[in-house]
Amino acid sequence: MRLLLSTSLAALQPARTAALLLLAACCAGQAATAAAQGRPAAKPVAGSTSYATRADAMQFADEVAARRGLDRNWVRATIGAARFLPNVPRLMLPGPTGTVKNWQAYRGRFIDATRIAAGVRFWRANADTLARAEATYGVPPEIVVGIVGVETIYGRNMGNFRVIDALATLAFDFPQAHPRAADRQAFFRSELESFLSTESRTADDPLVLLGSYAGAMGMPQFMPSSIARYAVDFDGDGRIDLVNNPADVIGSVASYFKAFGWKAGMPATYPVHFDEARLRKDVLLAPDIVPSFSADSFVAAGAVPEGDGLRHKGLLALIELQNGLDAPPTYVAGTRNFYVVTRYNWSSYYAMSVLDLGQEVKAAMGLVPATSPVLPQPAQSSQPLEPLQSPQSPQSLPPLQPAAPVQLPSPQPLQPQPLQPLQPEPSPHQPTQQQPSQQREPMPLPE
Repeated sequence: MRLLLSTSLAALQPARTAALLLLAACCAGQAATAAAQGRPAAKPVAGSTSYATRADAMQFADEVAARRGLDRNWVRATIGAARFLPNVPRLMLPGPTGTVKNWQAYRGRFIDATRIAAGVRFWRANADTLARAEATYGVPPEIVVGIVGVETIYGRNMGNFRVIDALATLAFDFPQAHPRAADRQAFFRSELESFLSTESRTADDPLVLLGSYAGAMGMPQFMPSSIARYAVDFDGDGRIDLVNNPADVIGSVASYFKAFGWKAGMPATYPVHFDEARLRKDVLLAPDIVPSFSADSFVAAGAVPEGDGLRHKGLLALIELQNGLDAPPTYVAGTRNFYVVTRYNWSSYYAMSVLDLGQEVKAAMGLVPATSPVLPQPAQSSQPLEPLQSPQSPQSLPPLQPAAPVQLPSPQPLQPQPLQPLQPEPSPHQPTQQQPSQQREPMPLPE
């Protein structure tokens, strides 16, 4: 359902009224989109037991009502109507120990003829809006096209879980076997609070809104707090619609990337080859995906960026993408913009899929030569591969201390630029935890 700007909201913050609106994909809106695309509407996944009798859920409802100045009975009734989704906690768990990462298999899930053709149609239908978003935010069309294609195939698959069920399940029954269970459960409680806070001020029925099993909504799969902070009314029609309005989708994705420090004109990656005589891969991989090396120090450690990468003025990271047990890894040099893509989903495999899909769609439109996947580098080790884990915050990475004889300056890990989150409502009570990004788990890798 599209949310109309109300006179009361406009009076509160005239410059930010559009940003205060939360779009959640309701059944009617998704049904209309499905009909327009010639496919059946999504049937909501059925939950089991209600949270109405859960003391912890009702206590949370009372706390949210007091903190946000909401009607206590409404909050209790809404959370009480949520139902536990038995399969969702399992979906949040990382792969079992020993699971092999495989970039080429992962890439194949998102780079195919169907998705590329859909991307071409989306780009052509929205070329003017994509160009305007680039002029406004500095984010090129292929990045937006890559995100929307990987997330939902341009609106074809926006999820069939009731958002209230998904958020309640993860807020109150997050799997304790997860290595970061406490942090993730706190995150989903914050998202449930954000969802309730905004829904309390709209005409939407919070019990019929649909999204992913993690509570993400619309074509770009924004979490509730991300919609409140970064979604924009990009066509100026007085509402934000991330289900049926490509203009708002495009503007909102570009707005998100701009907020996290996207630099216009900077490539996200460069090809890289190794100088085996001085290669210090342990040093280069220590900061993970955080850009930490100047081009000179990158080369000094044995990784040589190709083309314009040798003249790159910012910091670089060595990105390793494993290709199973039978093929060597793929390597690229990642820039700050690569790191920004991972703020949408904390996975280098996801980020490379977004970048590659965008380039393939661009090539299919004849705007650039066709590209092929980056070829793996020669094998360096036969050690078993570790399972893909949730990326860490850059602040938690240990400072890099290069060892002799390579004399490298200690790199300074890239910090996401400070954000000023938009407040989703005029209440003086704000969440105790502000999440810097969507903090979504990496999409699972095929074995």
